[in-house]
This record gives sequence, C-alpha cells and structure tokens, in this order.
Amino acid sequence: MSRFHEPQHPDFARMNTSIGFDRRLWPQDIVQSRAHAAMLASRGIISDEDRDTLLRGLEEVQRELEQGHFVFSPDDEDVHMAIERHLTELVGAVGGRLHTARSRNDQVATDLVMYTCARARDAQQATARLMAALLERAEQHLDWPMPGYTHLQRAQPVYLSHHLLAYFWMLARDRERFAFAERQCSRLPLGAGALAGVNFDTDREMVARELGFAEPAPNSIDAVSNRDFALDYLSAASTCATHLSRLGAELVLWSSVEFGFCELPDAWSAGSSIMPQKKNPDAAELLRAKAPRVVAHLSGLHGVMHALPLTYNKDLQEDKEHLFDAVDTLELALAAAHGMVSGVSFDRERLEQAAGDELIAATDVADLLVRRGMPFREAHGVVAALVRTAVDSGRRLSDLTPEELAAQSELLDDEYYKVLAREHWLESKVSMGGTALPRVREQLQSARTVLEQAPGH
Repeated sequence: MSRFHEPQHPDFARMNTSIGFDRRLWPQDIVQSRAHAAMLASRGIISDEDRDTLLRGLEEVQRELEQGHFVFSPDDEDVHMAIERHLTELVGAVGGRLHTARSRNDQVATDLVMYTCARARDAQQATARLMAALLERAEQHLDWPMPGYTHLQRAQPVYLSHHLLAYFWMLARDRERFAFAERQCSRLPLGAGALAGVNFDTDREMVARELGFAEPAPNSIDAVSNRDFALDYLSAASTCATHLSRLGAELVLWSSVEFGFCELPDAWSAGSSIMPQKKNPDAAELLRAKAPRVVAHLSGLHGVMHALPLTYNKDLQEDKEHLFDAVDTLELALAAAHGMVSGVSFDRERLEQAAGDELIAATDVADLLVRRGMPFREAHGVVAALVRTAVDSGRRLSDLTPEELAAQSELLDDEYYKVLAREHWLESKVSMGGTALPRVREQLQSARTVLEQAPGH
C-alpha cells in the first residue's frame, strides 16, 4: 500500500537512484548494521534470537558482496535498501527489524562519515609515503647545485635537495589537513533518526564505541544534515592536489630537452602515436590536470550545501559523487607522484651548468655592497648597471674589469670576484631555512623528525 496513486516516472526513478555510485559504501553499512543490531538487543528492543539471525544474515550478505555474487535489483534505490532487501530474502521477516530505531537519514550519514574517516587516514599514509620518497631523494642529491627560479627566470642558485624539500613541507601541511579531516569524523550520527531522535531508549554510546567514534553527535538535527567532514576532506584534497600539480609542472619542464634536468622513469611516461622518438611526461601532465578536477568537487559540494534548509534534503545525495571521485583522483595522483619521484633520474652536469650562470649571483654582489655600508636600493641599482654592461658586451660579470667596477662604485674591489665564485653563491645563504649545506642538513633532520611523528603531535 502506498499514498501515491501512480508509479514514479522512469526518468525520475533514474534521477532518484544512487545505487550506481553509493554501492561502495557497503562495507560501512554492514559494520554499522552489526553494531546497531547488537545495541538493539542489548536494550531489549529486539530479542537475542533476532539479533543472532540478523548477524548471520549480514555475514552472508557480506560474503556475497566480497565475492561479487550479490545481485542488485532494478528496484534497489540505494545500497542501504539493497542490503536490507536481500537480508530479508535470506532471513525472512526478521530482516525488517534491523531498521528499528534508525532512519535512512542517519544511516546514510553514518556510512559516509565512516567512509570519509577511512579515506582521510589513507590520504595521510599516502602523503607520508610521498614525503619519505622526497626526503630520500633530497638526501641522495644533497649538494647538487641547480638554479632556483622566479617568474620562470633563473634567479638564485639552490641545492636540488633544498628544492625537493620544499615539496616535503607542502605535503607535511597536507598530512595535517587530512588529520584534521579525520578528527571531524569523530561524532556518530546514528541514533538521530530522521531528524528528531527515535522513540526507543537506545544506547548511542555503545554504538559509538563499537564503530570507533569518540562520541555520539550531540544534536539530532545537525547529525543528519552535517556534511562538514566531507567538505574538510575535499578541502584538504584540493590543496594537496594543487601541490601535486606544481610538482607535475616542474617535472614536465625539467624533463624537456630545453631544460634537460631529469629523465622520468619509463613506467610513468608514454610514447607518441606517430613520433617514435618521443618520451612524453603524460603522468606529470595529468598531475597538473587532476588538481582542478578535485577543486571543482569541493566547489560543487559547497554548492550543494549552500543555503540548504535543515535537515535532510535529497540534495544531499549529490555529496557522494563529489567525494568519491575526489578520493579516487587524489589517491591515484599521490601514487603517480610517488612513482615519479622515486624513479626520476637527475642530470648533475646539466643542473650545474644551469646553476653556473653568473647572473644569478647578482644579489650576492648587492649584498657585498650592503655589508660595506651602501643602502640596498642603491646597491641594487649599481649591480643592475653592472649586469647591463656585461650583457650588452656579451661578457660574464667576472669578465668586467676593476676600472668598470670602480666606475659604478668605489666600494667594489677584488672581493667582487670572490663573490662570483660558484662555491660562494650557495654557501652564503646561511639564514635559517636557507640553501647553505649546514642549513639543508638541519632541515633534513627536522624533516625526518616530522615524518616519524603522527600529524598534530
């Protein structure tokens, strides 16, 4: 019997169903249902015999799902209804008792928060794995000079180790963000019912303990309408994917013939359909392209939640595809980044050659003048004039004569030529966090400590 006089329109039925994507929540739904059944029996809401029957039936449903034998029905609107339907087929009418004292609203919210919690933990592990790979490669290339860039123009020399560690610290912040997202999954929605609570004396604390939650959500209205945890995951994923896009962009540039700084592993490269000589950095390019996809999912879920009245609305069905695709995209991007970082080979000679451009030592010459009492802005102008002289005459800075130096400033003497020696450029950056080797070694030690610590500690 139904209150409706006509069946759903087929197009609405297709629009309304979520079984095509939410079926991945079945592990959470099975675990949740076991805990719920145990709680119902402990409070005398169902008998111990009914509990045992439900648990046996859920075990069979889980086995079929794990082995791929579970048959979904065209009438299954979502994975939750599919599991309950088949459970009832297996154990009879007692299967209908499982939904006592819960609604699909709190059931769905609980499955989704459990899923998000697990994926946030996975993201922390994958991020730490990439951090470890970057740390290892930095240690292997400790004293390899390379040019640092601003505006994609050679700016100042750095060590390759120092540059790689920049990504380590980005990912360390990402790991913290995923840890925050995990902490936002600590309150149990189950027991909130449709929105107002349930008409039974349930034990939500028992269910929370069984499912690994810190505590039940304190407000039933907020419990069923909350999707902040998904937004927090998507926010962390968006920033992390953006960081990976920057890494991918540099690997694309560095592996080009024009740069020649590195060669990507064959396993993470592709050929051309027409040009047999090509080795394309497709995986690195996809790191660039995947980031806006993840960011779009964050924006999309904000759009779903924007101005949404309390409590549950069908709009919330749209949370899952945004979250699921972002999870899949990010996990794949982190795996690709790890593969490329672990397998990339660097060309020391090419890096040193690029880092040997004397023009990128111009700031060191300006600092020499500052140490001798000249205001920095004035020193900047003096060195700019020297650079112009060298460039216009096709010479290096070290080829300028003492007379040409004196014409710009009487403070310039033979130490000018010492400053332009390659070994001085890098080792002069002695400030904390700088690229001088003693500072990079300090940074490596700090990075090892951070990697070994759990986020937030």
